[in-house]
Amino acid sequence: MEARPTFLSRIALNASSVFKKLSFEQYGALCYRRNKPLCEVEVLLITSRDTNRWVIPKGWPMPGKEPHEVAAREAFEEAGVRGKAKKKPLGYFSYLKKLDDGSMALCLVQVHAMEVDEELDTFPEKGQRKAEWVTCSEAAARVIEPELKGLFRLLEGRLAGK
Repeated sequence: MEARPTFLSRIALNASSVFKKLSFEQYGALCYRRNKPLCEVEVLLITSRDTNRWVIPKGWPMPGKEPHEVAAREAFEEAGVRGKAKKKPLGYFSYLKKLDDGSMALCLVQVHAMEVDEELDTFPEKGQRKAEWVTCSEAAARVIEPELKGLFRLLEGRLAGK
């Protein structure tokens, strides 16, 4: 089985394309729930539509909406979950976004923790992605972005024992 390219190797391979563009900002939701029988925190991962990589719900700024509101909206649209996203960011991560013209751009994602209150059967992107609840350790193993791996561990540490 061929190894997945690392985040840094992807930047290196696409450096000329990445650094021609400005970077972009997005807002994401790190959705979590408490699995009481197992005494664990679980986080929600979804697959991206274009590459099937494991990611968190995220999207572009929306006029008239605060970053945490955008994050919560994206969680609903992409994963069918609702909850209140924290106003203060949990942290940030960067990733490479393939643009419509085929070039790559660096995106910085401001991430807001969101405890999920409700999972819906119907939502805008239903059927376009896979979604799975996993432990923070499993989520960190599945994503390729180093900073996102760290955010799963940070959330787990903050919620331990609560």
